[in-house]
Amino acid sequence: MHNINPSIKAGTVTIAAIAVAFLFDPVTLLLYAGWTMAVTLLFGKIQIRKYFLYLLPFTIFALGMLVSTLLFAKTPADPSVTQQFLFWNLPSETVQDALALAIRVFSYATLSLLFVLTTDKVAFILSLIQQCRVSPKLAYGILAGYRFLPLLTNELTTIRSAHLVRGARTKTSRLTRYKQYTIPLLASAIRKAERTAVAMESKGFTGEKDRTYYRSYHVRWTDWTFSFVMLCALGLCIVFSKSFQ
Repeated sequence: MHNINPSIKAGTVTIAAIAVAFLFDPVTLLLYAGWTMAVTLLFGKIQIRKYFLYLLPFTIFALGMLVSTLLFAKTPADPSVTQQFLFWNLPSETVQDALALAIRVFSYATLSLLFVLTTDKVAFILSLIQQCRVSPKLAYGILAGYRFLPLLTNELTTIRSAHLVRGARTKTSRLTRYKQYTIPLLASAIRKAERTAVAMESKGFTGEKDRTYYRSYHVRWTDWTFSFVMLCALGLCIVFSKSFQ
C-alpha cells in the first residue's frame, strides 16, 4: 500500500467516495467499509491499535448521525411498515435511512484513513507535480506551509515562555495574552517564509514544470491494479447486497 503511486491512490479514493455518496443500501456500505479496513490493515504497515484510535472519533460521529436521524427523521411515505431496531419498533424507511447515513460516514472514514495512513505527504506533493501537472509553485508552497506547522508550534512555546519571564501572564487575561501572541507569531512566520523563498530562488527554483527531480515517481501496473481492485470490490459489494434482498 505504501508503494502505490499517491496520485493514483488519491484518484481511486476520490472516485470511491463519490460512488459511496450515491449508495443508500446499508449492507453495501457496510461491506465496502469492511473491505477498506481489511485492505488497510493487511497491506499497510499500520498498528491495529493506532488505526482504531484514529477511527474512534468517526465512529462516535457516525453513531450521533444514527441517533439524530432516528429521532428527527421526516415522516416516512408508509409509516405502517415497521421493523424492530434495538428496543424500539420504528418505520423501516427511517431505520434504513439512518443506517445508510451512519455507515456512509464510517465508509468515508475508512477511505480517508486508507489514504492518509499509507501515503507520505512529500511523495504525494511530488506525485501531483509529476503525474497531475500541478504547478510547482503551488505544490511547493503547500509543502512549505505543511513543514512550517511544527516550527510555528515551537515558536508559540518560545513566545509564551518569554511573556512568562516578563510577568505578562499574571497581568493580563487569557484572551489578551492570545492577542499578544498573534503579532509575534505572524512576524516570525513571515520571516521564515521570506528566508525559504530566498533559499529556493538561490538554488535555482523558478517554478517551471520542465525540470529534473531527485525523487521521480511513475505509474506502474501495480498502481492500476490497486485502482481496479478497489473499484471492482465496490461493484461486487453492490451485486452481493442486491442478490440477497
